[in-house]
This record gives sequence, C-alpha cells and structure tokens, in this order.
Amino acid sequence: MGKETEQKINKSRAIRRLVIWYKRNSAVTSIVDTAASSAATASNVAGNVVSGAGSVVTTASNVASNVAGNVAGNVVSSAESVVNTASSVVSNASSIAKNTLQPLVFDPLKRLQNSDNILDKVEDIQSKRIWIAVDGMGGDYAPGPILEGCLEAISRFPINIKFVGKIEKVKDAAEKTGLAELLENEINNNRLELIDSGEPIGMNEEATAVRKRKNASINVAMDLVRNNKAEAVYSAGNSGAMMASAIFRIGRLKGIDRPAIGALFPTRDQTRPVLVLDVGANTDCKPSYLHQFALLGNVYAKDVLQVQKPRIGLLNIGEEECKGNDLSLKTFELLSSEKSFDFGGNCEGRDVLSGSFDVVVCDGFTGNILLKFLESVGGVLLDILRSELPRGRRGKVGSAFLKSNLLRIKKRLDHAEHGGALLLGVNGICVIGHGSSKSLSVVSALRLAHSAVNHGVMDNLNQLQKLQVLNS
Repeated sequence: MGKETEQKINKSRAIRRLVIWYKRNSAVTSIVDTAASSAATASNVAGNVVSGAGSVVTTASNVASNVAGNVAGNVVSSAESVVNTASSVVSNASSIAKNTLQPLVFDPLKRLQNSDNILDKVEDIQSKRIWIAVDGMGGDYAPGPILEGCLEAISRFPINIKFVGKIEKVKDAAEKTGLAELLENEINNNRLELIDSGEPIGMNEEATAVRKRKNASINVAMDLVRNNKAEAVYSAGNSGAMMASAIFRIGRLKGIDRPAIGALFPTRDQTRPVLVLDVGANTDCKPSYLHQFALLGNVYAKDVLQVQKPRIGLLNIGEEECKGNDLSLKTFELLSSEKSFDFGGNCEGRDVLSGSFDVVVCDGFTGNILLKFLESVGGVLLDILRSELPRGRRGKVGSAFLKSNLLRIKKRLDHAEHGGALLLGVNGICVIGHGSSKSLSVVSALRLAHSAVNHGVMDNLNQLQKLQVLNS
C-alpha cells in the first residue's frame, strides 16, 4: 500500500468520522439552524417595525416643523437619525447570530480541512529524513504497539526507523495486528529496516544486565547511534537499563556526573510546557547534580522549546530561600551564583504547572512521584466532569457542545500525548518511553526525538564542557 493510498484511507476515515459526528449531533445542528433562522426572522420583523417608526418620525418632523418651527424640526430630525442607526444595528442580528452559532456546527469540517493542510506541510519537509533506532522489544506490550506507532510516525514525520528486535516475533506481531503488508511496503521503500537482536532486558531485571547481554535489543539499538547509523534512539523498556546502556555504549557528556531524565509537563499556556528533570534516573542526588540538571535543562529549553531566556526553578516546599532540606539549601546557593542561566528561585509544587518556570529541577525520587501523580490527573478530572454533567436529554445536548472541549483537556493532560522523556547528559539523543506505551505514545516520543535532532541539541550540549564550573 503506497503513501498516496494511505492518505486516501486517512482522508476517508476522517470523512466517516465527520458523518458520524453530524448524525450524533443532528439535534444540536437542528437547534442551531432554528436559532439562526429565528434570529434572521426577528431581524426582518424588527427592521420593518423600526422602518415604520422612522416614517412616523419623519411625518412628525414635517408637522412639527410647521407648528413649532425649526427648533422642534431639528430635535425630531436627530431622533430620526438615532432610529435609523438602531435599524442598521438590528438588521445585522441575523449575521451576528449565524457567525456565533455556525462554528459549533461546522467545527469538525474545519478540523478536517486543517488536517489536509497539515498533511501538505508534512509533505513539504519530507525531503530530509533522519534515522531513529527503536528498541522494538522494550515495553509491556512490545513489539506490536511499538511497531504500529513506528509505522504511523513514518507517515507523519520525516523519519526512517531501524526497528531492533527478534525478527520472527516482530513479523508474527505484524500479522496479528494486520500490519504485515504496510510493514513490507515500508521496508521496500527503505523507510524501515528490521535489525535482529536477542531478548530485551526485563522490567524487573537489574540495569547492570546490559553488561552481560551484549545482544540485548537496547544494546543493539544504542550501538546504531554509537556507530552513526542512527541519530537518536527510543525505548519503552527498562529505563535503568537504557541509561546504563547509554553510559556504557555512547558515554556521558564531559563534565556531567549523572544523566537526568527530562519530562515535559503541560501548563496553563498549551504552547509553552515546562521541562521537569530529573524524573527518575537518580533517586539520590548531590547539589552538584541538580546544578548540572539546570544547565542541561536550560540548553534543551532554548533549543527545542524555543524559549529565548528560560526561567529555572528549584522544586521546594516554599518560595523562601531558607526553606527545604539540606539538599535544597545547598543547591539554592549553587543555582543563585550561576551566571549562565536565569534562576527564578524556589518553585513550590503548585507552581510547577503555572507557567511561571520553563525548567524545574529536582532529585529523581521527587520528580518520579510528581510525574506519576500527573499521569493520573487527566483521567480523574475527566471522570469528575462526566459525573457532574446533567442527565437526560438536556445533558446529552450539553455534552455535545462540551465534547470537543473535554477531548482537548484530555489531550493536554494525557501523558501519552507527550510520549517520552529525554535522557539528558549522555553523548547522544535518547528518548525513554513509559513502560505501558502504546502506538500514540510511540508516535509522540518519535516526534520528540526528531525535534531534538532537528534543533541541534547535541551541538549545544557539547558546548557545556567549556563552562568553568564543569571543569572545576
């Protein structure tokens, strides 16, 4: 199945979804159309009435002019002008009502049209594609959902995939999920390559297992980056094993003692997420580690998030510099004296999602708890909203109007939409996925990997070694 055929299928699916939306919301559509029609009728009636009033006022103006002279005529003439203005305002009522209500009906159609434009934009940038190595055996549901996400990402972004795993298992999974034909097409198009490997490092295994099992899928994927056969690596497997493999295979950046996992959290401004690190790589930290996390996060926020002057915050129990444990107090001193970035002071838990900070640093123990807590917020919030919606016919109509808003809220809070976290501090671009990652998470993680490569993150991270603080 070629690329044009895929786009036609995607377009037909979108059209089917549009038809279903109209059927489900036919009652709402009818109400909106009736409201717009009523507004138009009201406008005509009001216009006729006001027009008649204008004629009466004109006649009154002539009589008053004969009886009371020019003074009364001028007063009534002014009244006529006011009435004419009112008539003009009322005549626009129909168009105002239509413009206000119409988007509620045709919003899905606009989204369908916008998706076509997005496809066109993606087509324009597909001339330059990058290779990403994927640990196809890592994750709770691998390899099926991982492969599905990779195939979807190939059609969306300018990337090629080196899919690492036991080839027999990968092909069996492709058969079971109905992806065998698409897989063969992408292989023939040289956009996906299957790389054979051994079994993955299990979730319950020690990270040091990567030293004994040279052919583990994560090691084979990491070697592709080390040998410049791929520009980034992704895995949803054992995160400790991935970090160990990255350190042993591609090494740390000079001057960085411990790599950190950086995750993007949503904020009030959906165009400006906050980077939180570390969220699990280092449960026990020294002040110097958190200082290095801040330096790494500052570079990432500038390059990938395109924030000109990122504001760095230190996660703490209070805003005052005297608050916190020994680690927080000593780290505060280090960050306050750093001149290479903008340190905004302590960041309380309630301020993480406020948008006041672009980067928030903490130890991996605290950051991982924060990450797991946020993952639960989206589902709980939607359940609460659903339970509070009114029942019966009125509730269904109200839900129809709120449906798109609820879906947007879910999308902003869903960790699957952000997909992965960058392992910062190693000499290559590594994206770690959640163990329960499915196709949507994989697509999001590969988008993140492509963005990091495209913005030249590694070039600027390598410049950190020039800082005196990392050489001392």
